[in-house]
Amino acid sequence: MPRARIVATGAYVPEKILSNRDLEKMVETTDEWITDRTGIKERHIASSKEACSDLAYNASKEALKTAGLKGKDLDLLIVATVTADMPLPATACILQDRLGAHNAAAFDLNAACSGFLFALATAEAYITTGMYKRVLVAGAEVLSRATDWEDRSTCVLFGDGAGAAILEPAEGEEGIISIKLYSDGSKGDLLEVPGGGSRVPCSAESVKEGLHFIKMKGNETFKFAVKTLEGLVTGMLEENGLRSSDLALLIPHQANLRIIKATAERIGLPLEKVLVNIHKYGNTSAASIPIAMDEAVRGGKIKNGDYVLLEAFGGGLTWASALLKW
Repeated sequence: MPRARIVATGAYVPEKILSNRDLEKMVETTDEWITDRTGIKERHIASSKEACSDLAYNASKEALKTAGLKGKDLDLLIVATVTADMPLPATACILQDRLGAHNAAAFDLNAACSGFLFALATAEAYITTGMYKRVLVAGAEVLSRATDWEDRSTCVLFGDGAGAAILEPAEGEEGIISIKLYSDGSKGDLLEVPGGGSRVPCSAESVKEGLHFIKMKGNETFKFAVKTLEGLVTGMLEENGLRSSDLALLIPHQANLRIIKATAERIGLPLEKVLVNIHKYGNTSAASIPIAMDEAVRGGKIKNGDYVLLEAFGGGLTWASALLKW
């Protein structure tokens, strides 16, 4: 079967920037405290007129422009998000209409911060089986709408943004070599939004209790991520007969600089081979990896023939990795 390869990327972040200094005026925190524990200096916040589909649309337009394509050229659209425009219809369907991708099927996928890699694996499956030839995958989040701005343990972490990638069948050896997806629902309570679904429907009481905001057990999540990501990355390399020195670039989910550094150190990868942009955007969940990947591509940090490794973990709990030959 043919491989699937990424032929173009795009990204978009809202204009408004919320810095750590701004947060000092909102909650009891400091720039030094946030920077030391997370590596974050600022994050972008969507305007009141911007929804998830708006961010996904801007990122997707960039990817289409880079690929020299129109919406009508797409066969499938997948939007990875936990902050959809609304419960129904899917944000991907709204995006499909705005892009004029009327020949394409469209659906959303929810795997939290691992969402883009889960969507990438789904797109790869459709391409390698021959069902579709051209797929757009977007990771888009408006986490500011699910953030409790009075909870200093979470409000310092999250930002808004979107990234997109277009995949097609590969003609040579380039493309997605391997993708691994994992989940552990028994740890779902480490990172969740309890309200708004069929378990805890929206009500005056659920809103009053703040159940529609992100709840996270930070220390437990941190420990799980550091332990899991090391095995995730080393396992992917060993399975494909590679060493960390063979990698041109590691693009991790931008959740915490300490986690990123710990993963790189444990696999013996110098930090200059790791794409880090958490200081500019914070944690943008499913948008994190595609934003970083677009930055790497446009910044000339990836060239043809390079081995690139993507990795993420998120609510669910979910974690995933993807090895690409660019």
